[in-house]
Amino acid sequence: MEEKTLLQPTDAAASRQAKDLIRTARHGALATLDPANGAPQVTRVGVSTDFDGAPVLLISGLAAHFPALKADGRCSLLLGEPGKGDPLAYPRISIAANATILDREAPDSLRIAARYLAHQPKAKLYADLGDFRFVRLDPISASFNAGFGKAYALTSADLLSNADPALAAAEAHALEHMNEDHADAVDLYAQHYAKAPSGKWLLAGVDAEGIDIAHGDDIRRIWFEKPISVPQDMHMVLVQMAKAARLALMEV
Repeated sequence: MEEKTLLQPTDAAASRQAKDLIRTARHGALATLDPANGAPQVTRVGVSTDFDGAPVLLISGLAAHFPALKADGRCSLLLGEPGKGDPLAYPRISIAANATILDREAPDSLRIAARYLAHQPKAKLYADLGDFRFVRLDPISASFNAGFGKAYALTSADLLSNADPALAAAEAHALEHMNEDHADAVDLYAQHYAKAPSGKWLLAGVDAEGIDIAHGDDIRRIWFEKPISVPQDMHMVLVQMAKAARLALMEV
C-alpha cells in the first residue's frame, strides 16, 4: 500500500516563494546542539544571505550557540514572520544546514560582511568587535510551509542561485554606485516593481536572480525577468529596470 504524503510537488513558484522568505528575513530562530550534553537549544539571531542565497549570521563568541556551532556545525534555521491572527497561517521555512564560521580576514568574510551590513545596517555598531564572526549556513534540505495545504520538501538546489565569484565581486560596486548616484532609480524600483510607497529606499543586495531593497526595517525582494550570468549584465539590467519603471509610472 502506497504511503500517503501531504507534501506538494516542488515547482518554480514554491522555490521562489521560499527564496523570498530567506532573502527578506531580518531575524530567525537558530537551533544548535549543546556541546556539553547534546541537547537542542534555540536562540534568535539576525539573518542576511550570501550572494547565492545561503543564510548568513553574525554571532558573538560569547553566545552559547557559537561554541555549539564550533563543536558541531549541524543546525536548523526557522524563518518566517507571523502577522495578525493565527501565526501558523503564515509562510515559514525550516532549513537544515551545516555552519561554517568564517575567519575575520578571509576574502569571503570581508565580502559577506559588506553584504550583511547592507542588509542589517544596525549591526555596524558591533560587527567590528573582536569576538564577532560571520557564519555561513550551507543548506542541506528545507521544510517549507506556504500556508494551509501547501507543504514542500526542498533541496539545496531549490534554495540557492548562481554563485559565480566574478558576479559576486561586482555587487559591492553596484550597491555603492546605485545608492550614491542613482537613489531616484532605487525609489522607482520600489514604487513600480514592489508596489511600495516612495521613500528613501536603498539597494541592499544584487544577486544573479534579483535585487533586495530596504527602507528601514522594510525589506522587499524584486526578481529579474531572467537570471544574469556575467558582471556586465548587472549594470545593464539595473538601467533597463529603471527606464521601464520610469515609463510605467509616467503612464499612471
